[in-house]
Amino acid sequence: MESKHPKIKILSWHIHGSYLYYLSQGNFEIYLPTSEKKSEGYIGRGTTFPFGDNVIEVPVGDLQNIQVDCILFQTPRNYKVDQYEILSEQQRQLPRIYLEHDPPQEVPTDTRHVVEDPEVTVAHVTHFNRLMWDCGAAPTRVIDHGVIVPPAHWNGRLEKGIVVINNLNERGRRLGLDIFLEVRKHVPLDLIGMDTKKIGGLGEILHPQLPDFIKDYRFMFNPIRYTSLGLAVIEAMMVGLPVVGLATTEMVTVIRDGESGILNTNVEYLIAGMKKLLNDQDLAAKLGASGKQVVIERFNIDRFAKDWYRLIAGVMREKNVLTPA
Repeated sequence: MESKHPKIKILSWHIHGSYLYYLSQGNFEIYLPTSEKKSEGYIGRGTTFPFGDNVIEVPVGDLQNIQVDCILFQTPRNYKVDQYEILSEQQRQLPRIYLEHDPPQEVPTDTRHVVEDPEVTVAHVTHFNRLMWDCGAAPTRVIDHGVIVPPAHWNGRLEKGIVVINNLNERGRRLGLDIFLEVRKHVPLDLIGMDTKKIGGLGEILHPQLPDFIKDYRFMFNPIRYTSLGLAVIEAMMVGLPVVGLATTEMVTVIRDGESGILNTNVEYLIAGMKKLLNDQDLAAKLGASGKQVVIERFNIDRFAKDWYRLIAGVMREKNVLTPA
């Protein structure tokens, strides 16, 4: 993405590959630590995503020798352990942002965030997350997801739905395992994602191939009860798939039931809606097209990249760090 401004240099970890890929579309150089131990976040670029030259691997032993503008934490371990083990004291004085991908998983309304430091900004990916976390004195911001419009276009030729969730069998009720298993008794559904074959799924489809794979399905079903707004949902809507899901968390601000998808807390209502889509491809096309327009307007990659640039540049100014012109 071309910009008249110089790139901001970010040090972060490879935690959520798809989010990192979309962040890398912005006007940034992103430095990722690598380690032979291959522990969480230390795989560098990895092999799944087509990162550009602005995503740069750095052996963990060399991190203290590089100059960056900002530290971007993404997990409690990054914040509580990694920064003290691998960064210099000078680097720890740089502008710091904690990217929070999830809502609290213990008590939804009264859980204190790992970051309570007024010197560290917490960037939430949804307003729902910001609403639920107690971040104490830490300043908070919200940056909606950003997704690239893929070349694949929905056709809905398959009279079945698609569910896209990694490790669903291990993640249980929060991700809707029981709902998926029940709905599958009434509606034909395929499941894709890491480690899904043990419950009858098709296994993992790599992120670059995902849009082309899902475009043939009549609809996407998202059985997740409680999580952040999944990138898989937005990616499906960008293809033009109508989405059927639970009216919980941030989903209710994205999909209007009967207009841009099907949304409800009544699973029987959702099953009936899926059957309508299976029997009426024109209805599926209408809902999918409306949903695609919603996400193009709200979750476009240009807005996402600009929001992140403004946030980091603003934090740098607050820390009296020379910001890019």
